Amino acid sequence: MNQKTAIDFIENQEWLDEAANAIQPVIIGAFKAGGEAGQKIKNFLHGTWLGHPLHPALTDVPIGSWTVAAVLDTIELTGNKNYKSGADAAITIGIAGALGSAVSGLTDWTATTKKRRKVGLVHGLLNLTATCLYTTSAILRQRSDSRRAAITFAMIGYGVTTVAAYLGGHLVFDEQTGVNHTATSVEYPTHFIAVLKESELEDNTMKCVNAGQIPVLLAKKNGNIFALANTCSHLGGPLAEGDLLDDCVRCPWHGSVFSLKDGSVVNGPATEPQPEFDVRINNGWIEIKLSGNGNR
Repeated sequence: MNQKTAIDFIENQEWLDEAANAIQPVIIGAFKAGGEAGQKIKNFLHGTWLGHPLHPALTDVPIGSWTVAAVLDTIELTGNKNYKSGADAAITIGIAGALGSAVSGLTDWTATTKKRRKVGLVHGLLNLTATCLYTTSAILRQRSDSRRAAITFAMIGYGVTTVAAYLGGHLVFDEQTGVNHTATSVEYPTHFIAVLKESELEDNTMKCVNAGQIPVLLAKKNGNIFALANTCSHLGGPLAEGDLLDDCVRCPWHGSVFSLKDGSVVNGPATEPQPEFDVRINNGWIEIKLSGNGNR
């Protein structure tokens, strides 16, 4: 089964949608029930504080640890038992890392839709399976007469982890999950460019305009005009179709909230700030250029 066939197979599984429809609202509701504290925990797990998704950083712990364990277990199978304790420790560290990775990954998954959601659910189920296999291996390692069985479970777990990691790579590189969607090869304007007549932007409203090939959000709040990249950094949602809040804008797709003043992330799931633009009025026209703050 080649790559495309495997991904198509996952995307055609209707039961995954049914499962996702049952699981996602529960997790989202749990965060909402926590109020402000719940939102802070959600932001932490997304990696808003890090300026980068937290989940991929945590996945290095189980993958790295279990790779070390696979190497040391292989050495043991060749007859050298000097590294048994090292393999056992690596298994335990990997399990701990997998738990943290699972919580952050599940949080990110709640802000996905369509085929990303299906592939993400399979990715998570595979990682859960691998963690269970490694937990079984860790238990069996406590007895010398079940050592080979323990290593067998670990090796199977490593195979499952590898498949899960492949799907994780597909989500990032093919589906662009967790990447900055404001990053583009198109140049942002570095000199003032006219984008809209001032009279066409009413107070307390938003509008999407084009600065060359860049879609830009113009927002007028209490007489002040702000400009940010219109494409949400999280998954590319159109900010102009979202909600204008007090000095902030909320994405209509997954609810990320950005400051109108500087584009910084107020609430996730976004982790990357929005590129911001300097604004001026010239002969009745709103002109913008990329801000000198480097938010690009």
